[in-house]
Amino acid sequence: MTKIDKNTVARVHYTGTLPDSGEIFDSSKDREPLAFLVGHSKMIPGFERELMGAETGDKVEFTLSAEDAYGPHNPDAVQKVPVEMFGGITPEIGMTLMSDLGPFRVTEIGEEITVDFNHALAGKSLTFNVEVVEVRPADESEIKHGHAHGPGGVQHDEPEETPKPEKKECNDDGCC
Repeated sequence: MTKIDKNTVARVHYTGTLPDSGEIFDSSKDREPLAFLVGHSKMIPGFERELMGAETGDKVEFTLSAEDAYGPHNPDAVQKVPVEMFGGITPEIGMTLMSDLGPFRVTEIGEEITVDFNHALAGKSLTFNVEVVEVRPADESEIKHGHAHGPGGVQHDEPEETPKPEKKECNDDGCC
């Protein structure tokens, strides 16, 4: 049986909770299992590390420190911006928006708007309950692309092969 290791594709069902409150922050329940290519930095670091060596059918529970999850909360990623920066959008606390620097959350509204560019789970420990649904060796195209293909992974629309033009024969005068 294949074990989770670098260059394998793992399909898992998971539930992530905050250990302090038990609040569920994410789950694959009622969805396709999550598929990921192991060893290509597509998952938070501790998640892959804790699943290494697991096989199809294994159930694993683990808690990650903030450093092994989304990192510590960076106070420099919290900024105050003028309301004019929002254009026609009326900011609301908790709203997540996209900028040229990436996603940010509105955390406070006053004369200026306080925005936080940290991941919403930065600075938090996370507990995961994971069931390994499938483990298989990755194929060459997955390794080349850096992600899993197929159910729960990336679905590519493969371009049709372009037909090659027929080779023309030149006549005696060199004109084709």
